[in-house]
Amino acid sequence: MTIVMNHLIVPAADKTVAATFFADLLGLRPGVPAGPFAPVRVNADLTLDFDDRHPPQQPGHYAFLIDDATFDRALERLQDSATDYGSGTMNGWDREINHLGGGRGVYVRDPNGHSYELFTAVPE
Repeated sequence: MTIVMNHLIVPAADKTVAATFFADLLGLRPGVPAGPFAPVRVNADLTLDFDDRHPPQQPGHYAFLIDDATFDRALERLQDSATDYGSGTMNGWDREINHLGGGRGVYVRDPNGHSYELFTAVPE
């Protein structure tokens, strides 16, 4: 059997705000609340379930390999916002992108301090 990640619980201070932020970033739609979760379906296999029953104790890091068109749309949204984003952990939130692995990448800070890494190529 192939192993596929199905869902991931993401702790948030406010699950609706966190789900909306993530969905807006990637051009997705928040799902209908399910029990204690505010879900966002990432693709056919993966859903992020935002949960505010236990606010985050430490920020998490969530990385997504995306296509160029999705990257372009996300970067445009970031450039038009006050959201912290940058080229990498060594450069802080410099509002730049990186070119690791021959593609493009960016780190984005969400309202809970989590970082989303969006990149278009897998570093070798």
